[in-house]
Amino acid sequence: MQGSLTRIKALIKKEFLTIFKDPKNRSLIIIPPILQLFVFAQAITLEVRNIDISILDYSKTPSSRELISRFQNSRWFNRIYYPNTKEQLKEDIDLKKSQLGLIIENDFEKNINRRKTAQILVIADGRQTNSASIASSYVSNIIATYNLELEEKFDIKAPKINVVIRNWFNPNIEYKWFLTVSLIVMLALVLSLLLSALSIARERELGTFSQLSVSPLSNDEILISKTIPPLIVAFVSSIIITLIVAIVFKVPFLGSIFLYLISTLTSLFSIIGIGLFISSISYTQQQAILGVFAFQTPAVLLSGFVSPVEDMPLFFQYLSAINPIRYYMLINKGIYFKSMDAKTVFENLVPLILIAFLALFVARLSFKLKTEE
Repeated sequence: MQGSLTRIKALIKKEFLTIFKDPKNRSLIIIPPILQLFVFAQAITLEVRNIDISILDYSKTPSSRELISRFQNSRWFNRIYYPNTKEQLKEDIDLKKSQLGLIIENDFEKNINRRKTAQILVIADGRQTNSASIASSYVSNIIATYNLELEEKFDIKAPKINVVIRNWFNPNIEYKWFLTVSLIVMLALVLSLLLSALSIARERELGTFSQLSVSPLSNDEILISKTIPPLIVAFVSSIIITLIVAIVFKVPFLGSIFLYLISTLTSLFSIIGIGLFISSISYTQQQAILGVFAFQTPAVLLSGFVSPVEDMPLFFQYLSAINPIRYYMLINKGIYFKSMDAKTVFENLVPLILIAFLALFVARLSFKLKTEE
């Protein structure tokens, strides 16, 4: 055991020296851009649709049901949930079950019949700034149309519905908040994936891979030694970037630091597992870099960073279920913006752990086959 730890420590030290002394960059060729083009064409959309909304109807009157029917028949809205309490509505938005919440007060119809202002509260999920703004405008348009019909019905301009919109987790819809927190994930992805993908491919290109094969190091020891350095470097970099986002850009951090650190480590571990798999099947650093870009851009697009996963074609929604960046993005924003609880964090960490071990297992098999060649 002591000898194994000594060998791993020596190889880890070698990996750190290689990482900081070999800052090479390789240019891209043709295949990755072509693959990315297909993903761009299918997955990216600026149109916000298939919106799930939770409606809390305290009024339960013909007028409120008439208004709700407008959402049921709208092509922009998909599922409508009917929570019984504000706590249930809050949970729907917290867990991203709904993108919008609508609260109709119990005096809704009474105020309309009395030609008074009836108030509706619209709650938007501000974690997705663009989607929140567009979805809120859809609600405003539906209510404005209904309001015009009321004016014609009463033949006066009196009855009005006053819409109050509140954006949770990002009250002022600061795009900087959404972008900087998302960049924590993006930069961590680039760094950890690139460092891990180059590690074994570098050994083959420099001719030192055969030396590793005949050394006392086992395949597991080599794999561990290739995993730890990029994990540490990417983790430290992520913490520094997070501090810059919080201090320089003044984006408030609301969650648990402990959960944030654990989830970051787990997420990076899953990404590095994929990077080592790419490295294990690459013979040169150039091939490894091409493999990185072939995975990286589709993973970002399918993570919900550019457009919500729910707006993508069904095939890409299923494909995103095996994308570690999707879960990393969700956990990162959830902890940062709204203090995501431990149970929800753990539920999203489970697929990350499974992806990590599956990728490392496949990388180990591939690495073993290469050493036996």
